[in-house]
Amino acid sequence: MVENQVIHKRLEALRAAMTRRKIDFYMIPTADFHNSEYVSDYFKVREYFCGFTGSNGTLLVWGTGAGLWTDGRYFIQAERELAGTGVMLFRMQEEGVPTVREFLEEHLEEGQSLGLDGRVISAREGRKLEQTLSQKKVRLVCGPDLAEEIWEDRPPFPAGRITVLPEEIAGKSVEEKLSQVREKLREAGADSLFLTRLDDLMWLFNIRGCDVACNPVAMSYGYITRGEAVLFLQGRALDVEAEKYLARHGIQVRPYTEVEQALQKLPAGERILVDPGQCSYGLYRLLAEGREPVEGKNPTELLKAVKNPVELSHMEEIYLKDSVAVTRFIYWLKTHVGREEITEVTAADYLEGLRRQIPEFLELSFPTIAAYGGNAAMMHYEATPESCAVLKPEGMLLVDSGGQYLGGTTDVTRTIVLGPVTEEEKLHYTAVAAGMLQMTYARWIHGCTGRNLDILARQPIWNMGLDYRCGTGHGVGYILNVHEGPQSLRWRYAEGAQETVLEAGMDVTNEPGVYVEGSHGIRIENVMVAENDVKNEYGQFMHFKTLTWVPIDLDAIDEKQLTETQRGWLYAYQRQVYDKVSPYLPPEEAEWLRRETRA
Repeated sequence: MVENQVIHKRLEALRAAMTRRKIDFYMIPTADFHNSEYVSDYFKVREYFCGFTGSNGTLLVWGTGAGLWTDGRYFIQAERELAGTGVMLFRMQEEGVPTVREFLEEHLEEGQSLGLDGRVISAREGRKLEQTLSQKKVRLVCGPDLAEEIWEDRPPFPAGRITVLPEEIAGKSVEEKLSQVREKLREAGADSLFLTRLDDLMWLFNIRGCDVACNPVAMSYGYITRGEAVLFLQGRALDVEAEKYLARHGIQVRPYTEVEQALQKLPAGERILVDPGQCSYGLYRLLAEGREPVEGKNPTELLKAVKNPVELSHMEEIYLKDSVAVTRFIYWLKTHVGREEITEVTAADYLEGLRRQIPEFLELSFPTIAAYGGNAAMMHYEATPESCAVLKPEGMLLVDSGGQYLGGTTDVTRTIVLGPVTEEEKLHYTAVAAGMLQMTYARWIHGCTGRNLDILARQPIWNMGLDYRCGTGHGVGYILNVHEGPQSLRWRYAEGAQETVLEAGMDVTNEPGVYVEGSHGIRIENVMVAENDVKNEYGQFMHFKTLTWVPIDLDAIDEKQLTETQRGWLYAYQRQVYDKVSPYLPPEEAEWLRRETRA
């Protein structure tokens, strides 16, 4: 955590820069030039100025104060990290808490100005701000990255090498994917597509990068017409093999920094398909000068979300190998806790070591969350060697982790009993397991979205008057970002977000939870794939196929709280865990797993 006095000095320097440029309010979102969820160190401007390390948040600074807006996953963490900085916490979507725009509408006065870096805010959000400010007769200063003149030891701009994903792993060639995209262009009545989302670009061109930790993406832009495909990349990202690959597939490569110049030279009147929720405000304004933006979702997003048969086959293999590693970790933890010193950090390191033994392992898919006791109430807690808890043979450890493999991206959470637990913890754990199982064995008719299914996971938790401040599930990339859209399981959608019908081949996490501040946190998470079921006069029915096979800890289950159907689901899942995982375990671990998955 950054020292409070350091944050105060940085904010003073920022306000001085604002004064020099006659900026009254300055907004800093959590984003790079591509509206990415996770960003490289170069783009962690918001963290630099306030000390909050979460992956989502917007910092607003003005002459006499500052505020941070973040979502329910980070309320507890943000409180701790902002303490003493003078930055107020605004808990998004809580009753009585204004949005950033509502706050600006209330506090900006006529003649004042709002500054922001137009490259790190989406066109959709930029236009909404425009509308708000025009009503207030406030000036929008779009462009200045004030961190450039304050952040002296700023990390370098990311520029790692790209690698080519073999077609036998990708399942489709670049030509096939471009053909699908061009068909979507015709349907939209567009001449071209301007693509800015990094994981979509990696998917489309069958390449992977290393510019963001745990996210195998490269800083890039794409421009696709009916007859050509242009990829804007940094020169340092290419080696001879990558250059030959792109040339072989007819992909033109231009310097990353020339994208603005290229947009300015596009023909007048050209109809360009662009996603205003992904394209930056700055580039959208440039693109719209004399041309006709056709606004819509990137066609690549939905195409990427529906995994092809080759991808699904590799994912099944990788998820089983990953499940074996996590199961072995649980065995080690239960047999060693209390006998040797284990901390949240060393536990996470041990699990990473098991994953590294898998031949296809590349890197983690996100920093492991190993949270003991009350730390688990922070949904995205990250332990450090300086502040981690020592595990004791009591209570529970929540471990949320995943890996990037040549064949899939994994995401799995288990809450592991280390010793005696309270009756309340058992009650909460049982409700979480019940909700997770209800979603696992869901049946629904095609046309449903995540909003239709979300209550299956929440119902046992809502019945106790509790909730969790996040969605139940998100899509997972294929050797890509661990959070992927457009599919999700949630009952409430953020402003501007669209519900997406669940299609066969879409994967999604299933991760209900209970979080009690200062006491405990519980989450159980599997990854599943939507599949077609029977089709009859009522329509196409669907179900989920489970990919994750890690035991649910029966030591925290209160069977009296489960219905007969839920008990049947639990034992059916546990039996499959044993049948699938035990052949890959040493005899003593297989025997332990047999007991752990008992009926």
